[in-house]
Amino acid sequence: MSYICTSCGKETPTSTFHNTCECGGLFSLPQDHLPLWQESLIDKSVWSQFRYHAFMNLDGDVWRRVSMGEGMTPIASYNGSVFLKMDFMMPTLSFKDRGAAALVSHMKAIGVKKCVQDSSGNAGVAVAAYCARSGIACEIYVPEGTSPNKIAMIEGFGAKAVVVPGTRDHCAEVCRSKVKEEGAYYANHVYNPYFYEGTKAYIYETFEQLKRIPRHIFIELGNGTLFIGAVLALEHLMRSGVIDEFPQLIAVQSENCAPFYETEEQGSSSLVEVTPKPTLAEGIAIGKPARASEVLDMIRRHNVKVITAPEDRILPCREEMAKRGFYFPQPPHLPPTIATAKNSVRPRTPSSLFAAQALRANINKQFCREEVVFCAH
Repeated sequence: MSYICTSCGKETPTSTFHNTCECGGLFSLPQDHLPLWQESLIDKSVWSQFRYHAFMNLDGDVWRRVSMGEGMTPIASYNGSVFLKMDFMMPTLSFKDRGAAALVSHMKAIGVKKCVQDSSGNAGVAVAAYCARSGIACEIYVPEGTSPNKIAMIEGFGAKAVVVPGTRDHCAEVCRSKVKEEGAYYANHVYNPYFYEGTKAYIYETFEQLKRIPRHIFIELGNGTLFIGAVLALEHLMRSGVIDEFPQLIAVQSENCAPFYETEEQGSSSLVEVTPKPTLAEGIAIGKPARASEVLDMIRRHNVKVITAPEDRILPCREEMAKRGFYFPQPPHLPPTIATAKNSVRPRTPSSLFAAQALRANINKQFCREEVVFCAH
């Protein structure tokens, strides 16, 4: 199999240890060759996201030695009309396990012995865990201000955690400099498209569990790791003819770091430059997303709405959810999306899916009459 450059279209064998095309463009994986969705192709002997391996770009059965049963998370009722997909019920407590399992399976298949990665926390924890399981040495770069608990988890899995002063974007630049200087394998959840093969399963699971795709899907948007995977899976279901229309996607950004929102508001053809401000939604505070062009294309191709989450609603929303029995250990995550929905969106159809990465959802009383699903990580 070969990667396809998103800039020049050149093909590169997926066995390469390079993280970009020779032209500097990011890699993507082909999707059109995958079989159309058929329930008979779901491997029901597997109780993990890899039951959908027929619809994923994978290296043989290597995933069987890497998987820790990630995925197949339940969808729980929040208030009778709002539902949460409980993606914090993962080996390392976030949806990033979906992508990490697929990415590390690929790394093991091509013989990677050591890797480096930059992360605001959750992706670093996930990659560290799956590398530990697979016998791959790992070094994770995190920005200052990252939760000490996340750093402790990274180190607990035997990886080296390197704390970088400055913003999340600067942390990524420092890590990529190391990749360039030392030739280390860049196990990055944004650069490496195998990560999206794992996050595609979020949609596949929802479709199998609900027997349909809700009309509205809310997904928080930073670098786009869940967003891109979700769009790829939805496009696949559309090609397969098992859904009649593409759902309305609503991408949620932090009001203190919202480059895609500002870009759409200004009608710019390219990503608007923003200066990230401190935010509780640290996991999506990405001012310079590496796949900005790809995400913008998806936003415009599918008429995605981009909205922002009010900072002052994040903790109150977390408290509201806790009172209903939904306690999330990472306050920066689910509450932001919920805060947004309360102020910005009023879906009028009886079916909506809310996907909020790592607990960043915000619930609006207006949705109490709707059927809604949140992805709670």
